[in-house]
Amino acid sequence: MTRTASHLTRILALIPWVIAHPGSTVDEVCERFGYREHRELLRDLDLVFVCGLPGYGPGDLMVAYVDGDEVIVDMADYFAAAPNLSPAESLELLAAGMTVLASGQGSEELSSAVEKLGRVLLPEADDMLVVDMDAEPDLAATLRQAAEAGQVVEIEYTGLASGTRTVRKIEPWIVYASIGNWYVWGHCRMAGDDRVFRLDRIRRATVTDETFDPPETPPIPPSGYVPSPDDVVATIRLERGALWVLEYYQLEVLESSPDSAIVRFSTYEPAIAAQLLLRLGPNASLIDGPEVADALADLRSRLLARYEN
Repeated sequence: MTRTASHLTRILALIPWVIAHPGSTVDEVCERFGYREHRELLRDLDLVFVCGLPGYGPGDLMVAYVDGDEVIVDMADYFAAAPNLSPAESLELLAAGMTVLASGQGSEELSSAVEKLGRVLLPEADDMLVVDMDAEPDLAATLRQAAEAGQVVEIEYTGLASGTRTVRKIEPWIVYASIGNWYVWGHCRMAGDDRVFRLDRIRRATVTDETFDPPETPPIPPSGYVPSPDDVVATIRLERGALWVLEYYQLEVLESSPDSAIVRFSTYEPAIAAQLLLRLGPNASLIDGPEVADALADLRSRLLARYEN
């Protein structure tokens, strides 16, 4: 999920929750929706304050602010009730829920919701809608059991971009599937930080006698692309015409102004960053990243050769 989509999803979840829970405090809202600082919540409330229904007159805009320590959202009754979904949208929602359950990442609450929605959409049908996923890799069960037991696992891992093979010990938290790949997320003792590892890059996994304390609440798996320590990293300067990249890609902003930005772009494949630079043309320039520079030169030469022929 891109930063813009994630931001919008949080706001759209926050509004009806605050309406349904009058008197909610700033700390309660921040804790529930993952705001690290109060000012992040205040910025989102300021954004909501200027949104509303077409017409956009004073009576059409929502009111969102903090009164003392209470978060208030008003004049947004259309958020108070769940939207009416079309049959196609309802079926898509049901299929999405079944997909999550089939991947082994679903909760009891999701299972209950899928069952209820299925009874409403298909009241007289049994197993008319089936979501089938590829079988999980053999390592998934081993790592999942280690995560549940709080056992340290020694893995032999090959970086996708660098091809470097390392042996490291990890404290696995959760095994999950995303965008067609399987991952294990946990704490890497070699890196001294949290890391995500693709299961198809793990050549060997040995459960050790060492133990660790698993998180009390299982973490929510990251969605979309997750940077790893083996990524190729490029430093790129974006001009005004390319600033949309800040909202579309997950990247680290090093410097920012209204007219430009310098970002650190991580990717498992140098060609991805090269293709982006070629697409942006004069609106972007590569500051650092030899692997990406080589990929960009190769891409340009192949394109020129095609035009010459």
